Amino acid sequence: MSSPPGPQRPLRDERPLRDGLPPGGFGPRIKVWFRFVPREGWLPYDTEGLWATRLSADTARVDNVPFLQDGVAEGETVRFTTDADGVHWATGRVAESGNCTIRVLPVPDGPLGRDARAVHERFAPFGLGGEVFSADFPLVALTVPGDADLRAIKALLVRGQDEGWWHFEVGCVTDAWREA
Repeated sequence: MSSPPGPQRPLRDERPLRDGLPPGGFGPRIKVWFRFVPREGWLPYDTEGLWATRLSADTARVDNVPFLQDGVAEGETVRFTTDADGVHWATGRVAESGNCTIRVLPVPDGPLGRDARAVHERFAPFGLGGEVFSADFPLVALTVPGDADLRAIKALLVRGQDEGWWHFEVGCVTDAWREA
């Protein structure tokens, strides 16, 4: 299987604002980049850019779910530094959101095929939102709010894996997730 196109670092990292207003009424949206060591047998990337709302000169709230970066979830506040090229690099997490990140990859020859929509439909009763990496690589990254039915979500993840629907991993967890 060939690798999907990798995340591209933009020349300008500020996302255009709709109607001239920043989302949520906060600062402009920026792309915050995370560095990590690529995992063997996984996607060959060593960076991931996540949209975030700038909260201060060196902090931002993550606005989307990570596909590759572990240890961070949507809604968390991260600290960043800005390099000479104007690229914002994450240096650490400042505040947790209470959310978890899970990633689900449908098994191509399993009951769901390569259908990312079918994965979303299985998690829709829990109100989970997420994104799909690409049509060629239907990895679904989901944000699990802290007040969701964590026990039932974990049971569905295990059931789906046991029945050959998907493989999954948990990229960011909370104590509530561990205890569920």
